Amino acid sequence: MSFSIKPYITCIILFCLQLNAYSQERATITGNVSDQFGTLPGAKLSIEGTNLNTSTDVNGTYTLQLEEGDYVITAGFVMYNSISKSITVKVGETAILDFKLETGFSIDQPVSLGSRAQPISSLRTTAPVDIISPQELTNATQIELSHILHYLVPSFHSTNQTISDGTDHIDPATLRGLGPDQVLVLVNGKRRHNSALLNVNGTVGRGTVGTDFNAIPVASVERIEILRDGATSQYGSDAIAGVVNIILKQQVEVIDIVGRVGVNKEGDGQTSYFGANFGFEIGTEGFINITGEYRSRESTNRAGNYTGPVYSDTPIEDAQLVSEHNFFNNTGYDDQKIMEIGSAKTQNLAITFNGEIPISEITTFYFNGSRNYREGQAKGFYRLPKDEDRVVLELFPNGFSPQILTDIQDDAVTAGIRGVKNNWDIDFSHSIGKNALDYTVNNSINASLGIASPKTFYSGGFAYKQSTSNLDLSRTYDWLHGVNIAFGAELRVENYQIIAGEEASFIDGGSTYIDAFGDEQPRIPGAQVFPGFQPENELSRFRTNSAGYIDIETNITEKLLIKTAARFESYNDFGGQLIWKVSGLYRVNDALGIRSGISTGFRAPSLHQVYFQNISSQFINGEIIQVGTFNNESAVAQEAFKIENLKPELSRHYSLGINGKLKDNFSFTLDYYYIKIKDRIVLSGRFDEGYESILEPFNVGAAQFFTNAIDSRTTGLDAAIQYKTIIGSGKVNASLAANFNKTKVIGDIKVSESLVGQEDVLFNREEIARVESGQPNYKINNLLSYEFDSYKVSLGNTYFGDVSFIHPEDGNRDNWVLNELSGEVESRDQKFTPKLLTDLAVSYKFNSSIELTLGGNNIFNVYPDKHTHSANIDNGNFVYSRRVQQFGVNGSNFYMRAFLKL
Repeated sequence: MSFSIKPYITCIILFCLQLNAYSQERATITGNVSDQFGTLPGAKLSIEGTNLNTSTDVNGTYTLQLEEGDYVITAGFVMYNSISKSITVKVGETAILDFKLETGFSIDQPVSLGSRAQPISSLRTTAPVDIISPQELTNATQIELSHILHYLVPSFHSTNQTISDGTDHIDPATLRGLGPDQVLVLVNGKRRHNSALLNVNGTVGRGTVGTDFNAIPVASVERIEILRDGATSQYGSDAIAGVVNIILKQQVEVIDIVGRVGVNKEGDGQTSYFGANFGFEIGTEGFINITGEYRSRESTNRAGNYTGPVYSDTPIEDAQLVSEHNFFNNTGYDDQKIMEIGSAKTQNLAITFNGEIPISEITTFYFNGSRNYREGQAKGFYRLPKDEDRVVLELFPNGFSPQILTDIQDDAVTAGIRGVKNNWDIDFSHSIGKNALDYTVNNSINASLGIASPKTFYSGGFAYKQSTSNLDLSRTYDWLHGVNIAFGAELRVENYQIIAGEEASFIDGGSTYIDAFGDEQPRIPGAQVFPGFQPENELSRFRTNSAGYIDIETNITEKLLIKTAARFESYNDFGGQLIWKVSGLYRVNDALGIRSGISTGFRAPSLHQVYFQNISSQFINGEIIQVGTFNNESAVAQEAFKIENLKPELSRHYSLGINGKLKDNFSFTLDYYYIKIKDRIVLSGRFDEGYESILEPFNVGAAQFFTNAIDSRTTGLDAAIQYKTIIGSGKVNASLAANFNKTKVIGDIKVSESLVGQEDVLFNREEIARVESGQPNYKINNLLSYEFDSYKVSLGNTYFGDVSFIHPEDGNRDNWVLNELSGEVESRDQKFTPKLLTDLAVSYKFNSSIELTLGGNNIFNVYPDKHTHSANIDNGNFVYSRRVQQFGVNGSNFYMRAFLKL
């Protein structure tokens, strides 16, 4: 049988002729979008009254194929003022339409957060909304999303923690000085799932669950909107402090590639970063945008030289043994260090996608998703050979430095349909998110197994899944001066799991040792540094939540806007809750507005807080103690401590603000807020004395649990100004923003009847201080850039307010201890003074496609105050505090970054 190619050639020729005839029946509009310095790749072009849109390519050029007719085309780019132009085209004609945009302010940019109506500028919103622009994200001196926001947004706080188990690898993030679980995170306007990790160590956000910001690749983000206002009536539980909306890129005509390497001044903490973003058109109006990102960071170590006992508590004997065993050359650390205190080693690999496909003239299918995999390695307290209850000398004659290895996988996918039906905008979506964290303990032992103990253990982990369905409807009417009515429903299903570790990670093997008095003593069971979750800890719990809301925005007059919202949520475990909000904006003129609001809010207890239980090794006053966390279902919590079931946190919010512009080169905002929260959920202190017989069967020395123990009051002020001008041949952009914040625990500590008189144990002065002064009470950010010719110079300053460590037992002089550094008897309390950090970057554009940047973070190598009390230093280990953090302890970091746009 012969094969002929002629029919195929004929088909191709006919198809090309048909395609050519079709294109001749249409008109072409092409042009260039630029600013005063050159072209703008990725600028958006849209056609009024249609769903048609496109974006410029790497040369700032666009092309549109249209039917014959009259059109209004709008060109826009984030942080630039949009321009609209009219044009008439005929069949077969090619028309040229260029746009030259001018930079604008964030206050002028349309925002979708905080309103169900069509996006409007934040100058016309009833609550403050910050915008982090693409330029700010591209030029950021950090490589992790939470750290970028830490240095750009004064009210946002997130920094690396140390010696805190899983919290070493997932940074707690807060807004307005509240907790990580009081910030709601959205991606493209849809609720993002929380982390599986519950922060149970002595860090900011102790006892809370947050969202893992660093699971979202920076290279995938177009811009970020931050609503600094209570918004639970609009978006649901968790939005007490505010809402962060992360908007993914949609660009299709360009490819962005960025690579970066950096190192600390101390020679450690090397970072490597590589990100790539590109997109494809789907048909004439659809698109898919894809991002890949790789990130790695070596550990940093700011531990001091150890000065305490090693082999014996008798100084002369110990000194001799240290010399004989050459101890400090066998620890794996430099000098006389025996710990790693600083940022943990991590490695990330992530991919995201974001897309839309029109399925009719009025309906669009949209989707996005991501996968992030992170490996982390952190160190715990060094186990010294003198402590034979946790060290088997036959295996580790010089003790050991245990490692906590984490495997964190974060997955998310959202799909939905939006369209118009009978003049109603309708949006139906479904989102699924999962975060899983597994622990492996390395270079450690289960001392109770004696010489039979392995040195590596799988200690188990957590998993959290969230499935959310949303239906949202909205419509604008011409009543009065415009009324928008929106309503909708949400159904959410959550699942929290604790996975048991292997038997060797938790079993009591019964091994003993002979102490200094010749008595036989039991060794501590479980893997040192992180005992495995036991089968009785293993669980899988579900919860459902259904909600309905209504949101009405009424333009009473051309100058007065009133918004009202109400929401009812019902949980299957603690019941329902109704919340509401009323806010308003009065526009004195087009450039000045006064806004105010009052609302109620709530936060449901997380599944983690309700069901978490484990045994952990905690360092308390120089001793490592096994502490059991017992959940609200346990007999220990219910019968021994009479702890009631958790109930939701309730809040009330008041706000008053002003915003505006002067001419076209100066903008300002000023907002006061008051937040009162009732029944905040906290992780209790450790109960030990008097409960020995209860705790003995669990092989723990202390117990803790979750309870609604406190009420709090937060007051604050947010302020920001922006200025832009032309100096010589260059463009100057300057901004100054500040947050002043004060949180106070008010009223009495709430305890059950069986714990009356033990309020100071349930929530001691250290825990109160963690809420009140564990985060800077103020932060001021300044950004200044000058762009001329092919150069750009950026200078950033961040001024961190003071933080305080309050020792739990130093409430009066009877508890003060001898300071070996000064020889005086003093309190261990310490205030860490404000610090100013400076970032500097210089960029050079070789052409429209290649840019090289040399920069430095904290270029003057500023560190937090050192500990002043010898007892807090812990035999020389802790030069800096691990309990309270302003900005970490990495010191200066210098980097080189290459950015390619293809």
